[in-house]
Amino acid sequence: MPSTSREVHLIRRPEGMPVPEDFGVVDTALPDITAGQLRVQNLLLSIDPAMRPRLSAGQPLNEPMSGSAIGRVVQSLNPDFAEGDYVMHGASFREFVNTEGRGVRKLNVDPALPPSVYMHVLGGSGFVAYGGLLAIGQMKDGEQVFVSTAAGSVGSVAVQVAKIHDCYVIGSTGSDEKCRWLTEDLGIDVAINYKKDPIRTALKAAAPRGIDVYFDNVGGAHLNAALPRMNVLGRIPVCGMISAYNNFGAISDPVTTLSNIIYGRITIRGFVATDFPELKPRFDEEMTAWVKSGRVKYQETFYEGIENAGAAIIGMLNGVNTGKMMVRLAQ
Repeated sequence: MPSTSREVHLIRRPEGMPVPEDFGVVDTALPDITAGQLRVQNLLLSIDPAMRPRLSAGQPLNEPMSGSAIGRVVQSLNPDFAEGDYVMHGASFREFVNTEGRGVRKLNVDPALPPSVYMHVLGGSGFVAYGGLLAIGQMKDGEQVFVSTAAGSVGSVAVQVAKIHDCYVIGSTGSDEKCRWLTEDLGIDVAINYKKDPIRTALKAAAPRGIDVYFDNVGGAHLNAALPRMNVLGRIPVCGMISAYNNFGAISDPVTTLSNIIYGRITIRGFVATDFPELKPRFDEEMTAWVKSGRVKYQETFYEGIENAGAAIIGMLNGVNTGKMMVRLAQ
């Protein structure tokens, strides 16, 4: 067993978009486990937009960064875990973790699927897409649905759930290649490259029957464009606000169409995955079946090695990934 482990620390607060110098890789001693403990070798680190606000406030400096990881138990003196168990936990940005098991959850990995899917389509990303549409957005079969960052780990699941419910689905993303994936592989009705076509005019053309549900991952110009297109009693579940994550309170992308909330009687609600625990058993059953049958598809983008974790965060914030962004530490 190794006696050291590498960790990723935040060594200074980013100013705007993070840069590589904000992160450091540190070697740390790895003591032997004691009674009641287990040692986890991390295999995959999750890279998520929600990490960005914590870099400005919440993530301590010069300590291992937190985040979700999938690992394998390589040594155990804890009766609840056996060597070889796949687990998920939040002590993410390190190669090995010694833990007493608090906050560590065993994964029942389907042998027909790779463990990585439990990081996204069968994990938190998939669940917030599923619950955000069905519980928060109250989406009904056949409605008009718009999803921003539709080629990301959350958005790509949301558009497919909407299509399974026979909705007319519009998605926005940042490249023609991603647009082709959305329309040709995932089968959505219209994909908008917002970096090429102004989102407000493109969305107006793409939504001739208006929008009943806007699944918002972005805020800013996208929300500004969606509000005038919302049908009466439309719903906007707000999953993310990535347009504002690097702004430090500055209003660089103002929303000027807020009066539509009043006249359209529109409901806007932010949410997190813990808002609809009652949906979890249904989600596990339905999404597993959809993934195994190919009805729900996914893509994964990997950076290799813990030394590239900072670069993966920067890449994700710049939209280089299609589907779920992860850092792979070991097979």
